[in-house]
Amino acid sequence: MNRSVYRWSSLILRKMAEEINKSEIRSSPSIIAKSRSLWPSVLRWIPTSTDHIIASEKRLLSLVKTPYVQELVNIGSGPPGSKVRWFRSSSNEPRFINTVTFDSKEGSPTLVMVHGYAASQGFFFKNFDYLANRFKVIAIDQLGWGGSSRPDFTCKSTEETEAWFIDSLEEWRKAKNLSNFILLGHSFGGYVAAKYALKHPEHVQHLILVGTAGLSSESDTTYEWVTRFRATWRGAILSHLWESNFTPQKIIRGLGPWGPDLVRKYTAARFTNRYSPEGVFTEEESRLLSGIIMCTIPQLPKQVESSA
Repeated sequence: MNRSVYRWSSLILRKMAEEINKSEIRSSPSIIAKSRSLWPSVLRWIPTSTDHIIASEKRLLSLVKTPYVQELVNIGSGPPGSKVRWFRSSSNEPRFINTVTFDSKEGSPTLVMVHGYAASQGFFFKNFDYLANRFKVIAIDQLGWGGSSRPDFTCKSTEETEAWFIDSLEEWRKAKNLSNFILLGHSFGGYVAAKYALKHPEHVQHLILVGTAGLSSESDTTYEWVTRFRATWRGAILSHLWESNFTPQKIIRGLGPWGPDLVRKYTAARFTNRYSPEGVFTEEESRLLSGIIMCTIPQLPKQVESSA
């Protein structure tokens, strides 16, 4: 992997971790009491929770014709033999990974789907029916995103952060008693999937990487464009903001009640097909996907309880 691309991937890992940590801090009344923000309280208004996300995912998946089962898979409180809990948490409470499993024909190969940064398994909703005709499709919300648990996080290095994602995925695999499966990862999920396959090749029959983050070569046109852009003054400013933890999630949180409108515009812009007058999504699909994005990106989560 190119060293510059690896550094960029490392930044993404750290930012993802920091966003998850901030989400947990915001959900703790004791910490909130000690924290003071320059933002007026009205601008910190975000109407979302883990329950909101799961409900939004269910509404979006109502568009999928294939029946499915949703469950919160218990992955324990930390990796076996580890002296620390998930996310360096002092809590011994169990953690959960939100999982959906679609009906399939008997004997179909198992396909595990891992979403990208600031997303959830609902982003695959247009793919589920087609894939379920050929595979036993299982899609997850990565730990810290979607309807999965959000424990506190204080990892200090890229290696620790990678281990957290990989180990939580492995504990999920054990809980589901899976082996010899096809692993598909999109964007940041592709990075995690690739790292998982390198550490646990005995469980991965095939690895599918879709628009994977952090694995581009120097000949890739996107890599060349990013390199040139970062050399400009605009790129330097954006890089500084990113490294200072000024993320898209922070913008959405700061906009408060105006955030949903921005999310809807973002969804329409990102998923519009210029070659199709109807676009990639119908109006209903776009509305439901925006609902998930609005819940996921700026979420102020509460802890996922074992009774949930």
